[in-house]
Amino acid sequence: MSIHENLLGGPPPTHLPAEPGPLEALAQGASPSEVAAKFPTSSLAWAQLADDAFAAGRVVESYAYARTGYHRGLDSLRRAGWKGHGPVPWEHEPNRGFLRALHALGRAAAAIDEKDEAERCSQFLRDSSPTAAGMLG
Repeated sequence: MSIHENLLGGPPPTHLPAEPGPLEALAQGASPSEVAAKFPTSSLAWAQLADDAFAAGRVVESYAYARTGYHRGLDSLRRAGWKGHGPVPWEHEPNRGFLRALHALGRAAAAIDEKDEAERCSQFLRDSSPTAAGMLG
């Protein structure tokens, strides 16, 4: 038996492919805007844009960036075999852009009093990765 076998019968964890381009660009000091423009399908830069906008008090802008990163992440998850539910582990670093965008979307939704969306995002984050939910708040 494999150590990674799911004994509960649920879907296997989804692991997004590595995206070295966006990670390296951000690490080398490129702005999240530059990275999002160069790598628009990556959730990572969109999540960073959402975090930066939220920290600056630009909540609606944060919401828009987070929604973009969230939808880009859903597209990536589906391409990776995700069927609409199941684990998306925080421990797999390429999943973090999507999980951060999902968290940012829920945070911004709560800030504009979109309660249903905020709760949906919060539940989705907990269901996808309890670790991410704990770490991101």
